[in-house]
Amino acid sequence: MSDFIKEVWDSQARQFGQSNYASWGDIEMINLEVQNLIKFIPKNSIILDIGCANGFSTKMIAERVSPSQLFAADFSQEMVNEAVRLLGNITGTNVKVFQSDIRAIELASESVDVCLATRTIINLPTWGDQIKGIEECLRVTKMGGVVLLSEGFWEPLVKLNALRQIFGLTPLAEHDFNRYIKQDKLEVFLRSRGLNYEIVEYSSLYYFGSRIARELATDYLSFEGYSNPINSEFATLAHKYPKCGGIGIQQLVVIKKL
Repeated sequence: MSDFIKEVWDSQARQFGQSNYASWGDIEMINLEVQNLIKFIPKNSIILDIGCANGFSTKMIAERVSPSQLFAADFSQEMVNEAVRLLGNITGTNVKVFQSDIRAIELASESVDVCLATRTIINLPTWGDQIKGIEECLRVTKMGGVVLLSEGFWEPLVKLNALRQIFGLTPLAEHDFNRYIKQDKLEVFLRSRGLNYEIVEYSSLYYFGSRIARELATDYLSFEGYSNPINSEFATLAHKYPKCGGIGIQQLVVIKKL
């Protein structure tokens, strides 16, 4: 992890503490993400959330699936400090929060039932680093377990920007600290490992509303951040109808370790 990327998240933790804004201001997208992640997490399982940030969504997930053991780790010590405070009051679950690099996770091989990474692989600076991160997630997951990667993808961004161009909207840019995954490359890698996987499109309708319709249907500049009410309306629809032409930058990769 480059010092620049680490400093971004250290700064976010210092500025926003235990708020969702430490990882992402888009609370509707976080809710949608959590709803889809928990579909693949058995109750009472051993979970690792690698790249947990301040633990905001980690806590949401834990409260819904009641893990027997919860490991939460992040590269940023500032984020870990916040996660310790936020996750310390989860009842009925043995919680361990620690600092770790996703490319060298400080857990034994085959020690968790579920390893999840939310917008973590995209913070790695190169494709080689991203592969290392995915391989580490696979290493620590038990046979019969599952790796869940909720990450940003390049191809949906291209499609989304093509639609924005049709409507005369400026293209959305990739943040300097993100390296969106190329789906083609990922699938070649997963197939080369003989892995059983699926890619779940769960955010496209929400992205259509919050990244296109928002600017066409409302005075969007009068709303700060992601507070435009059209976002919540499209989020409600997206919980029922997530697919919309593959334009949701966030996609969920479900890898079953068989």
